[in-house]
Amino acid sequence: MQGIIRDFKSYTSKLMIDCIYNSMKESRKNWLLKMFKEAGLRNGNNKKFQLWQQHNHPIELSSDRKFNNCIEYTHQNPVIAGYVRKPEHWRWSSAVDYAGKKGLIEIKR
Repeated sequence: MQGIIRDFKSYTSKLMIDCIYNSMKESRKNWLLKMFKEAGLRNGNNKKFQLWQQHNHPIELSSDRKFNNCIEYTHQNPVIAGYVRKPEHWRWSSAVDYAGKKGLIEIKR
């Protein structure tokens, strides 16, 4: 499981950094790249950027309630951090789809 999580984090972070870097529409492009770069410099395990936390604490999602709580927690992260006012305003979030609109990444429920 640890290898799967490591590979997932590696793949998705590279993909998201590339999307941000190559996006002409992302108004926070420079700010986001600066934040990810500063996080990477604070951690000797990184070569350039850090998007994910280094640790992971897997949680078994054995019921719909646990799954929905996890989704809600994840959707609230950018709100709690003060980046957006509503979860669906975070461009990279599936909260857009849960709000009845079409997000950037296709999700399957």
